[in-house]
Amino acid sequence: QVQLVESGGGAVQAGGSLRLSCVASGYRSFNESYCIAWFRQAPGKKRAGVAAISLGAGNTGISSSVRGRFTISRDNAKKTVYLQMNSLDPDDSATYYCAARISGRISYCYTLYEQYFAYWGQGTQVTVSS
Repeated sequence: QVQLVESGGGAVQAGGSLRLSCVASGYRSFNESYCIAWFRQAPGKKRAGVAAISLGAGNTGISSSVRGRFTISRDNAKKTVYLQMNSLDPDDSATYYCAARISGRISYCYTLYEQYFAYWGQGTQVTVSS
């Protein structure tokens, strides 16, 4: 059973930056199927995928809505995945969740479809003011 805990959310002005962290636990090692992704959900909107990273190769997938502004990275020694968010816009305000996928084809990770992720954190709130 994989557990995920997000942190790093908060309030920031437009144009600012935040770095979110997702600490994973419940596994000793990982294989090529393991990946962790970030999703976000604003009030009244569907949850949407933001970025994903494979824990092994470190390959990433980024949503076009944040490409060029957000970067996903991982530190396997710390079992932590980061989401660096720059040039934040009020439209980025949402609850941000990290999610894990630990089996099956790694390519499914980069689709950023939430149904492919079995483990979820509780979320961290990001509020961007204009």
